[in-house]
Amino acid sequence: MVDEEQDDISADDWAAALAEQQSAASDAVPPAEEAAAGRAGGVFQELKPETLSGAVPNKIEMILDIPVTLTVELGRTRIAIRNLLQLAQGSVVELDALAGEPMDVLVNGCLIAQGEVVVVNDKFGIRLTDIITPEERVRGLSK
Repeated sequence: MVDEEQDDISADDWAAALAEQQSAASDAVPPAEEAAAGRAGGVFQELKPETLSGAVPNKIEMILDIPVTLTVELGRTRIAIRNLLQLAQGSVVELDALAGEPMDVLVNGCLIAQGEVVVVNDKFGIRLTDIITPEERVRGLSK
């Protein structure tokens, strides 16, 4: 008899909990609408047109200290691992670039300029002869 009363109580409790959950779900705003309304947990604020137009252009100072990798590429080649393992001091590796041809200057792997080798105070350098325009760089990204 005690077990039947507990079953009735637990069944009533479950029914009440399910009814409460269904009413809460019907009153809730869908997550997409909630995020669009700016109520996504108070984490993000809604972007307003005046906020976007009020942004300060030319704030390049924010990125001036970010390090990048500058690479000057003489040329490239593909060789088999067998040939790579046979390389020794004095070996010559043929590259795809011709003598006197401009070398590529890359920043983080992206071509930004071409130039020629110069020697200044016993150190190698590169004199830039052609700067790649932003439009050409964007076209290169899509390849």
